[in-house]
Amino acid sequence: MSKHCPASVWRNPIHFLAFGCGSGAIPKAPGTFGTLAAILPYLWLQHLSLPWYLLMLLLTTLVGIWLCDRTAKDLGVHDHGGIVWDEFVGFWLTMTLAPAGWTWIVLGFVLFRIFDILKPWPIGWVDRKVSGGLGIMLDDLLAGVYAALVLQLLVFSFN
Repeated sequence: MSKHCPASVWRNPIHFLAFGCGSGAIPKAPGTFGTLAAILPYLWLQHLSLPWYLLMLLLTTLVGIWLCDRTAKDLGVHDHGGIVWDEFVGFWLTMTLAPAGWTWIVLGFVLFRIFDILKPWPIGWVDRKVSGGLGIMLDDLLAGVYAALVLQLLVFSFN
């Protein structure tokens, strides 16, 4: 996995989106910075009703599979570290049904990063075995599901 940021990120709108509007171009911890960048649109997305939020997740996932696949093929690197659209959608999935407030946003961020980095089964297996845009997206979606479940357990325990 190359950490070098290709110049096309700043010229090609597909690469720009796949690199999380440029947040994945940061050379150290691009996944963490991509997830941080995902918070800004979440501040608007959190106000959507559940059906609209779920539709947004579906659409951003489908678009993400295409964006990540196309960018990976263009760069010749399966899962370039700077491709962070998957972190955006994984974080947004984590935040499904999360209560409002910065405490929950920070908890969701931390939980998502933990599951995305540690990759417990089957996340790690998916990361190694599923190729293309689907593979790039799927491990982060699974990390988002795990993080969302833990977040909801925390919500339940505090209420």
